[in-house]
Amino acid sequence: MSRTARRFIRTGLRWTSLRLRLVVVFAVVALTAAVSASGIAYWLNREAVLTRTQDSAIDDFRGQMQGQAATLPLNATQEELQAAAEQMSHGKAGYNVLLIGERAKGKPVAGASDPDEFTYDDVPQRLRDQVGKRQETGAGNSAPYHLYWQRIERDGKPYLVGGTKIVNGGPTGFLFKSLDQESKDLNTLAWSLGIATALALAGSALLAQAAATTVLKPVRRLGDAARRLGEGQLDTRLRVSGTDELAELARTFNKTAESLEKQVADMSAREESSRRFVADMSHELRTPLTALTAVTEVLEDEVDNLDPMIAPAVNLVVSETRRLGDLVENLMEVTRFDAGTAKVVLDTVDVADQVTACIDARAWLDAVELDAERGIMARLDPRRLDVILANLIGNALKHGGSPVRVSVRAVDPKTGATSRENTGGELVIEVRDHGPGIPEDVLPHVFDRFYKASASRPRSEGSGLGLSIAVENAHIHGGTITAANSPDGDGAVFVLRLPRPDAPNPETGGQDPEPGEEGVR
Repeated sequence: MSRTARRFIRTGLRWTSLRLRLVVVFAVVALTAAVSASGIAYWLNREAVLTRTQDSAIDDFRGQMQGQAATLPLNATQEELQAAAEQMSHGKAGYNVLLIGERAKGKPVAGASDPDEFTYDDVPQRLRDQVGKRQETGAGNSAPYHLYWQRIERDGKPYLVGGTKIVNGGPTGFLFKSLDQESKDLNTLAWSLGIATALALAGSALLAQAAATTVLKPVRRLGDAARRLGEGQLDTRLRVSGTDELAELARTFNKTAESLEKQVADMSAREESSRRFVADMSHELRTPLTALTAVTEVLEDEVDNLDPMIAPAVNLVVSETRRLGDLVENLMEVTRFDAGTAKVVLDTVDVADQVTACIDARAWLDAVELDAERGIMARLDPRRLDVILANLIGNALKHGGSPVRVSVRAVDPKTGATSRENTGGELVIEVRDHGPGIPEDVLPHVFDRFYKASASRPRSEGSGLGLSIAVENAHIHGGTITAANSPDGDGAVFVLRLPRPDAPNPETGGQDPEPGEEGVR
């Protein structure tokens, strides 16, 4: 079975599926209606069949008692009673007859049409009592004896038993009719109604499937369109047909998508214009900044020979010019990331040597503790690694507390343990300070551009771009940077994680490829 088919089956069987709920609702409604209709039909037919058979037999028995039993002489013999019972049982109603008379006072005599099939013992005691009980006659009752009947079961089969008594000393008669054929007819009817109910249930399921397909098809198209819209295909539109609620929903979706496409296009245009403005401005500032830098270098060399009243102003101009130069370079770097033109020039380097070189170039050796074992090789862009480390360590020295500790290790990503292998795995560089830490409300924003932790200090020595540039350089290597406070509450911890794809092991004598342009972001 294909993956698509399995996914379709899982979707159809999931309780939250609209299709399944429609099928269940249709099935429950159809089952309830079919069972109710079948139950009512069965009950009505059952009563009709049994009542018709019962009335026919009782009416015939009443006529036979009046026509045959009533003509028997008083104190009829057993032979006379049996002959009359046999004659009465030959009627079209098809029942057995039992006649009971008296030869003398207290000496009953009985005659049965079929003694092997029906005897006095088969008559329920309650029916015997009712049949032999004399009723008071009056205005509402002209007969002292009435005809009574009762349905019974014998050996698992239904029977009708009825009886009455002839007045003025006549015999008592009982009928015994099998209802087995009627029971079979009713069972056949029950099976037919059950099959009809099952067919109605199956039909309702098919109808529900058809209804679900009709309803869910536009819903599924709407879901696919929304998914494409979420993936950035803003020109996605739905074909609208009809005037029902689903058609109105499709029109609303199209209007929303059209409005969203227009807004995104406007935002993209404004963003592109802003990016181009920043890039152009940064580029144009480089020329005057070059001249300013040259002048400030001359002034810096001559600051000792200047008037003491002028020297502080000269120092301020020099520091602000350098800060402006750093800001312009950072803006140029940011625009390259935003435009997707930042290039990665990969080389296989010893990470410990690179970290040491970064710290030494900025005269941080006395303020930074380095825990890095030589021989951990990684294939990366040395210049961009230097930018990342300079920003992380510089940020720790500026805003944290000494000492700042930098540790380098290779980690197995599956186990999290330090790996001694020189290929694969993950490179982890941790920069930790011992300052007050980062406020919890600031942590989510430390890598945002131009973010200032304190609104009361909108102007600081930094540009607010350093950590964001460090993150972009990590991402361009396929890595990440995370910031957190130390678990013991002593300072902040920044962790750089970079993959180590196929770094050659120097112990095996592997040769590094020539450095060059490896990829473009």
